[in-house]
Amino acid sequence: MDYFRFILRRVLQSIPVLLGVGLLTFFIMRMVPGDPALIMLGRHATPERLAVLHEKFGLDKSIWIQAGYFVRDLARGDLGTSIITQEPVTELIFRRVEVTLFLIAYSTVLALLITLPVATIAARNRDRLVDQIARGFFTVTMTMPNFWVGIILMLVFSIYLGLFPVSGYGVGFLGHLRHLFLPSLTIGLYLSSLAIRSLRTSLLDLFGAGHVSFARAKGLSESKVFSGHVLRNGLISTVTVLGITVGWLYGSSAVIERVFSIPGAGLLLIDSVFRRDYPVIQGLIITFGVLVILTNFLVDLIYALLDPRVRV
Repeated sequence: MDYFRFILRRVLQSIPVLLGVGLLTFFIMRMVPGDPALIMLGRHATPERLAVLHEKFGLDKSIWIQAGYFVRDLARGDLGTSIITQEPVTELIFRRVEVTLFLIAYSTVLALLITLPVATIAARNRDRLVDQIARGFFTVTMTMPNFWVGIILMLVFSIYLGLFPVSGYGVGFLGHLRHLFLPSLTIGLYLSSLAIRSLRTSLLDLFGAGHVSFARAKGLSESKVFSGHVLRNGLISTVTVLGITVGWLYGSSAVIERVFSIPGAGLLLIDSVFRRDYPVIQGLIITFGVLVILTNFLVDLIYALLDPRVRV
């Protein structure tokens, strides 16, 4: 019952947050110079045609009336229709968000596969050569721009070695895995560079903790001590780092999607901003807000699995 109340409380708390994000995006986009009707008509624009489009999309109304329509439609779950493509925004976003979620999930898995062994080896060999190499390499990858790392990986593994496609999303699950490996590795290297530092520090602190020494004194094997008392507790801070960074990636993955020509939500956001497609921009921002809230909620659930003390 307490757990159900916790979930209900989190859902209710997210409603005003999403509404605030949506309204803030609405007003900011209305302050950006440019007329979407003019962009849509191009060289065929005339005052009469502009007036027709303004009336059709409600752009001839005051900004407060437009905001009221926006809140009304949002309460109904209606994100509107794209000004440029005339598609329902919900359908358009759903197709693109699926690609971005696959990319971010793939990147997170690769980051974990890199982080766990590297951080463990570095912590067990503190200040030795292998520790210095690991810290140096991932410090460099953290400071380099993502798009530059992506271009280097593309040149090496796609252009010169021909192992992976240069761009695209692929067909089928295996096709997605192959096409998105390099962009996911690009993001995964950045994620792991943050997570390794966090996990290594946590492991070093836990190696000398009292409960770990007590576990060794009970006669537990070193592998059980490490997996049950060191790694499990050390992962809590790493989950926090990954949760925050993954939430940030929902919108910022647009750079990688542009480099590798991936038809994701981030790339759609960039294109929609240039075309002043207000309904799509608003729908994307709200969708990203929902995803961030869901990610934070998932992090809370993982906390409860790693540390029973934080369970509701």
